[in-house]
Amino acid sequence: MYYEVLYLHPKNKLFIINLNKMKKGIIILTALFTVVLTAQEKKKEKGSLDSIQKLDEIIISTAAIFGNKYVAKHRTGSAYYLSPAELQKFSFTDVNRVLRSVPGVTIYEEDGFGLRPNISLRGTSPERSSKITLMEDGVLIAPAPYSASSAYYFPTIARMEAVEVLKGSSQVQYGPFTTGGAINMISAQIPTEFGGKVRASYGSFNSNQLHAKIGGGNKNFGYVLEYLNYGSDGFKTLPSGKNTGFNKNDIVAKFGVNLFPNATVQQSLEFKFQYSDEEGNETYLGLSEQDFKTNPFARYASSNEDKMTTDHTQYMLTHKVDFSKNVRLTTTAYQNNFARNWYKLNDVTFNGTKKGIASILEDPTTNADYFNIVNGSVNSAADAIGVKANNRKYYSTGIQTKLDYHWYKGNVFHDLEVGLRYHYDEEDRFQWVDKYSISNAGVMSLTTDAIEGTDANRVSSAKAFASYVTYKVKYNNWTFTPGVRYENITLQREDYGKNDVTRTGANLSTRENSVGVFIPGMGANYKFNNDFSLFAGVHKGFSPPGNQDGQEPEESINYELGTRFNLGGIKGEFVGFFNDYSNLLGSDLAATGGTGSLDQFNAGEVNVSGFELLLNYNFAKKDAKISLPISFGYTFTNTEFQNSFGSANDLWGTVTAGDELPYIPKHQFNAGFSVEHADFEINLNGRFNGEFRTLAGTGNIPDAERVDSNFIVDVSGKYFINKKLSVTANVINLLDNTYAASRVPAGLRPGHPFGIYGGLEFKF
Repeated sequence: MYYEVLYLHPKNKLFIINLNKMKKGIIILTALFTVVLTAQEKKKEKGSLDSIQKLDEIIISTAAIFGNKYVAKHRTGSAYYLSPAELQKFSFTDVNRVLRSVPGVTIYEEDGFGLRPNISLRGTSPERSSKITLMEDGVLIAPAPYSASSAYYFPTIARMEAVEVLKGSSQVQYGPFTTGGAINMISAQIPTEFGGKVRASYGSFNSNQLHAKIGGGNKNFGYVLEYLNYGSDGFKTLPSGKNTGFNKNDIVAKFGVNLFPNATVQQSLEFKFQYSDEEGNETYLGLSEQDFKTNPFARYASSNEDKMTTDHTQYMLTHKVDFSKNVRLTTTAYQNNFARNWYKLNDVTFNGTKKGIASILEDPTTNADYFNIVNGSVNSAADAIGVKANNRKYYSTGIQTKLDYHWYKGNVFHDLEVGLRYHYDEEDRFQWVDKYSISNAGVMSLTTDAIEGTDANRVSSAKAFASYVTYKVKYNNWTFTPGVRYENITLQREDYGKNDVTRTGANLSTRENSVGVFIPGMGANYKFNNDFSLFAGVHKGFSPPGNQDGQEPEESINYELGTRFNLGGIKGEFVGFFNDYSNLLGSDLAATGGTGSLDQFNAGEVNVSGFELLLNYNFAKKDAKISLPISFGYTFTNTEFQNSFGSANDLWGTVTAGDELPYIPKHQFNAGFSVEHADFEINLNGRFNGEFRTLAGTGNIPDAERVDSNFIVDVSGKYFINKKLSVTANVINLLDNTYAASRVPAGLRPGHPFGIYGGLEFKF
């Protein structure tokens, strides 16, 4: 975590607190270092000391990076803060819809509900959000962020109170992925007095949501309890009439206590428990070009048995020590457990030859015999259909600590931050493939019940030690933030083989890869006046390699130059960025049509450049009873390979120098308009996502490799019956545009069609 101090006025300072965690022996050393700093603090000039003691502290959050929009706008690098008010406007459960309002964020959908997002920041590979640092309450939240970073688990956005997106040089604090940036989701905060809320809604496709939260506290103890359930029957149709939707549960409990409240050195403890589960009739199987045009919301009969089940638990214990007003030590121990089994159509066998579903959907005409089995138009042989149990268990644990020491000497403000983290994670694959036949009536029958562990039987793991030091110095209108991060990672894989399901180790094969790297960064900001400032930064981008012996990590040098301004009430920022990859890594993911080995391959040198524009304006006068805010965000991203190669398993096709990266649109924008009154509010949001290619290339995109652009409009409204009770309404995809969200994992798949939802919200 980290906290930052900004001087709003000579007699006021704003503390923003965020956490970082570590190992027991390290904590002791850090605490000793803190004592030394505290002793030094007492030697300062009396005038400086008095000036600090008179300043008021406002603690925003112990789990936040910024804590509010003001701090985000005054960093030396790009940052965006989605406030509680912004998240509550639409009350989205789909994180894709939430993040599209943030410039620099690229997303392609997969299921229409945002259950498994594919997020990119400034041109990083979006597949399963595997190239960005994902956090909840300042803690790494991907199931195995080092050994298997693809985020098949993603926190439920509907229960978050705020979302922070960090880009630019200061992200070296939040590795391991430092090229594009970091996303931190802030869960329910412990209140200072008793209160809560209940929200219930219902709508299209038998979609429903129940969200309840209650909490209370005083200066020495506090708690919050939260429950969220949401689900849907789904908007796709199977020949059998089976439900194609999902159901999710999410529970959070937090307890906080101030230790020794009368002591000179203030200490506090906060415990967090989170549990979630999902059961969904989800599939990897999309549609052919022709079938998508005919009925984009259909599903083939061979996906009838596809089902995803997951459960996730998180434990966090945070200890905070305020040695003085100027020295704080925050330590968090954490553990995440995630289990998933995606039972899904994997392959088809015809006349003894097996083909994966991605290759069949790429050319259904050439693969007509296989495709007829997929769509259930023929009577197949026994064992023609392979349904794979993609059974995996993830484990992630660590301890991290952050020491912040800030002081004010003369006209110069200083802030020194030191962070350490020890982390361990693993992915356990224990998978099998059952065999089915299918009739021309679309009925599937189990013909071979496979032995568990006979398809994949291996454990990948990672041990990582990370540390960083950042130093912020503010003098007059200048702010500088140099910093450096160090990552030391050991990655391993133990493969027991398909014939050793009891894991005796008789056929055990192992491999290991290690890397140690320094990741420096430097940011600067110059404030001309309250309405205009410039900022710039340069930092090293890094992404861990795979566990193949000798594989090098992904590395880049990243630059940004931007301005923040207020011109006649038009507030905004404009940022240009350039990422120079010396060694881009691609990943063999089933989610993008690969084999699912997770092995990475070298994609060489790539340049990613572009700019981000954000504008905000309120048409209403300051003293008006109604507010009319409008916002506009635009992102331009250009990508270009600097070398030629053949991608592993042909995931990106044959790459030629000058080609564009797949899955990254050049153009995207978001626009919002609201009418806000004491009695009601209406919110309108429109999003344009430009076309993108699924294979590397240049020029016009071939039809079979293109996902077309789309423009989607959402509307929400709220009427306040009184201070406690309100009526809510949401319309998803108001214009009912039918569009393809992606072509991966296997075939075209639609975005969410028109849907309308209504509900009640009660606060107490």
